[in-house]
Amino acid sequence: MSQHQTAAWLVTYDIADPRRLTRVFKHLKKVGTPVQYSVFAVDASNAKMGALMAHIATLIHAREDDVRAYRLPVSGWRATLGNDMLPPDLWMA
Repeated sequence: MSQHQTAAWLVTYDIADPRRLTRVFKHLKKVGTPVQYSVFAVDASNAKMGALMAHIATLIHAREDDVRAYRLPVSGWRATLGNDMLPPDLWMA
């Protein structure tokens, strides 16, 4: 994948402090779609994901918090059990 080609990413987080949690949530809400508690879907290039993670690093405490980003495969598979928060016709590509 080139630096400018976009991909689907899952960003997950576990933030110990409620104030930091709110900051991370609000920032991710600007750039992605909430999929589940503490999980966001983000469409971004490698460069934009790097910038996003660098910014999030300024919002968290590295010894107490955990933020991870996973690039999803192009031809991924999705199954949902229970109450799906996303519309049924929305597929992350």
